[in-house]
Amino acid sequence: MITSTTSVVDFDKAALDFRYLLDCFIEVLNSLGQEALAQHIGGESNAPIREFSQAERAIQAWSIVFQLLNMAEENSASQYRRRLESTEGVESLSGLWGEALRHLKNLGVTEAEIAAELPEIEVEPTLTAHPTEAKRRTVLEQHRELYLLLVKRENRMWTPAERDKIRADIKVVLERLWRTGEILFEKPEVSTERQNVLHYLHTIFPDILPILDSRLEKAWAVAGFDPAITADPRNLPRLSFGSWVGGDRDGHPLVTAETTRETLREMRRHAIVLVRSQLEWLASMLSLSGRFQSPSGAMEERMETMRHKLGDDGLTAFERNLHEPWRQFVNLMIEALPDERATPLDGTTESGRYCYHRHAELLADLELMMSSLTAIDARNIALGDVAPVYRIVQTFGFHLGRLDIRQNSRFHDLALSQLMTAAGLDGKGFPEWSEEVRLAFLDRELLSPRPFTHPDMHTGPEAETVLACYRVLFDHYRQFGPDGIGSLIVSMTRNLSDLLVVYLFAREVGLMTPHGDGDACPIPVVPLFETIDDLERSHDILDRFLAHPVTRRSIALQQELHGRKKPVQQVMVGYSDSNKDGGIVTSLWSLYRSEERLIEAGRKHGVDVLFFHGRGGSISRGAGPTHRFIRAQPHGSLDAGLRVTEQGETISQKYANRISAAYNLELFLAGVAEARLDHRKEGYRPHPLEKVMDTLAHSSNKAYRQLIEADGLIDFFRQATPIDIIESSRIGSRPARRTGRQSLEDLRAIPWVFSWNQARFGISGWYGAGTALEELRATDPETFEVMRKSDFSWAPFHYIINNIATSILSVDPWIMEQYAALVEDRAIRENLLGMIQAEYLRTMRLIELIYGGPLREKHFNVYRFIETRQEGLGKLHRLQIDLLKSWRAAKASGDEELADSLLPELLLTVNAISGGLRTTG
Repeated sequence: MITSTTSVVDFDKAALDFRYLLDCFIEVLNSLGQEALAQHIGGESNAPIREFSQAERAIQAWSIVFQLLNMAEENSASQYRRRLESTEGVESLSGLWGEALRHLKNLGVTEAEIAAELPEIEVEPTLTAHPTEAKRRTVLEQHRELYLLLVKRENRMWTPAERDKIRADIKVVLERLWRTGEILFEKPEVSTERQNVLHYLHTIFPDILPILDSRLEKAWAVAGFDPAITADPRNLPRLSFGSWVGGDRDGHPLVTAETTRETLREMRRHAIVLVRSQLEWLASMLSLSGRFQSPSGAMEERMETMRHKLGDDGLTAFERNLHEPWRQFVNLMIEALPDERATPLDGTTESGRYCYHRHAELLADLELMMSSLTAIDARNIALGDVAPVYRIVQTFGFHLGRLDIRQNSRFHDLALSQLMTAAGLDGKGFPEWSEEVRLAFLDRELLSPRPFTHPDMHTGPEAETVLACYRVLFDHYRQFGPDGIGSLIVSMTRNLSDLLVVYLFAREVGLMTPHGDGDACPIPVVPLFETIDDLERSHDILDRFLAHPVTRRSIALQQELHGRKKPVQQVMVGYSDSNKDGGIVTSLWSLYRSEERLIEAGRKHGVDVLFFHGRGGSISRGAGPTHRFIRAQPHGSLDAGLRVTEQGETISQKYANRISAAYNLELFLAGVAEARLDHRKEGYRPHPLEKVMDTLAHSSNKAYRQLIEADGLIDFFRQATPIDIIESSRIGSRPARRTGRQSLEDLRAIPWVFSWNQARFGISGWYGAGTALEELRATDPETFEVMRKSDFSWAPFHYIINNIATSILSVDPWIMEQYAALVEDRAIRENLLGMIQAEYLRTMRLIELIYGGPLREKHFNVYRFIETRQEGLGKLHRLQIDLLKSWRAAKASGDEELADSLLPELLLTVNAISGGLRTTG
């Protein structure tokens, strides 16, 4: 769906750019003898896709057309922002630093208060490999190349010959794309997904960092503040990155201990390569002669110490640039970098070579270099050359990003049960024990430092899987410290015992560390609350978890290890399962209310709660405009910073192109800074609409549950959507189901949302909202009028209603009906389609009442986004429906050969439709 990157599009420019790209593509097709297809995508032919002798190629052509349209819109949005900033200033762009600083000044927040807050801001986007990216990596790379050529064309300085060359280059890429297979015929391996994530962490994000910093500096100066503050990298907000690829093993048997070991090693290797290249660049810059200026005594003393510790290698590095002391210092830093081999805790390798153990040591040397340059009045060089390198090391360290480890609580239960049995205890019944009995057992065990087993004992498949992973973490922590390891996330956390068992696994491999009056875990144990019921009970679980002595010691140890001013406990909240469980209104409001209660639980124990938002690529799974998402967070929920997942196709949409990447990351950083200071200045005041939202969430949940619990819903879903094709696709290494059972509970939220979106029902983004609003209007018309006239001044309400409006505009009632016709049982079909159609009309009517006019006018950008794609999408939907009929008939008759021959075309339709809608799940 429409994203933050394309939220404000100059559609006239987009149309011109799209026509240019489309003409290039038509020329390529004509040159390859595909005249009929060229006429078809050019709008000169209304023939259905199935009439083409090679329907597969026609589908691919439409897929390319949609990608060209997406590129044109993304570029036009980017150029529009640039024009707006040039003509109206940096304060004109919503959600970015200029507007944020102006807003804070208007609130009366002082420069000193903002400056003190900046280095405390922490934002950590975390890249995941959920199965929602339907395009191959090689295709994504061609898209990046095309986009860069489109941006290159913006330059007015080109001569006619040079512009012709750009056009020729575009046509070469388009022909290459046309000749490249679009879909994955084999599921990608985890190593492939890892390489994709490494590309962003190692290649894209380091280039974005100086752009982000310079944009803050510019906005700071425009605000009338002292530019010296933001010129110092130590005063800037902290941006870091996380990853789940190679660490997320929830329902993913292909992520093994060895996978995690390789991932940690690869991330470390890439980080050191990155830092080395930065230092080599810095060495090439710092040609200052010692004959004209002298370094500080502290710097000379440090160089002498390093030269002595590094031995012959240090002497060689030192003598490489005699009489250029700053260059010599960088040479010593390069020589002190660790290599890819293991480095014990004492800072020496097996051969006795000295090296940095933690990147904080390198940061200290870079700080010393900056102060030495400042002492000789070379502040411009310190800030222009050294500071950017400091920021890279500060952000990526020797680890690149933090790798989270996620596992399901049920898997942990089985693992502990097997450990207990291996130790001679009666562990068979542990998964079914009452919470009271479980806690009594766990508390007794946590008083003892002894493990259940010896390393050479056989335990059981789940236990061995968990312990093998934790041994990898222990090895990495012992050798390199905590920097590269993220959190131990327990999905489907439903009780306190689900969290405490993790401490026993850590104890089993020696990962627990003496701290205070007992053992502590250096790696954060993080609950993931996903369903509506779990969210409602989450604060009680967190309260008791924070009160536990092992948790208290662990939080204190982690605070010490990471140099935090305050103790922090991370909590992950899931948007996907809560939405699948209760619908969009109930999901978003339950998350809001649970965050409020979780914050209070943290305050009770003197702990800040760091919220980790498990957002997906679609509105149903938490997506939506970033600045509105941040503003809609409860008071105090950003005090510890912000973690957020970036999943599937969202990664390439937001970060593949550097201009868009800088924009999206700035939205996070500026948004968190603004919201935190706004909360602090304004204080907490309950909003009159909060009680109304409680009522709406309850009513909406009731309506949504009536639908998904209706007789025949599973049959309707499996026949009226292409779920069976999505389950057959190769768009992610992880299975679509947790255990393989054919039930709604077992189906992951991603294919649930993906399937409804493909068939243009999109129920997870709007269903239940209409009934809730209608009931409120009927039972309490005065309150409804207050809400309708609120002018969206309350951010949480605006965010929820805006997301519903965006979702319902993407619904196509006619297409929806065609998919429903695939349902064989007439009674089921008519009943469920009737429920969906009635709720659609109800929701559209009530949302337009709230907006005070037709959504196609009030949400013009979204309407135009859909309308521009309608013709091509209609043709693809009709073809997909025909192919589904034929494929299912072949499967039912046992004709596997025919079914297999139809599958590639079906997979291509899934890919093309998701490209057109710009969303999967």
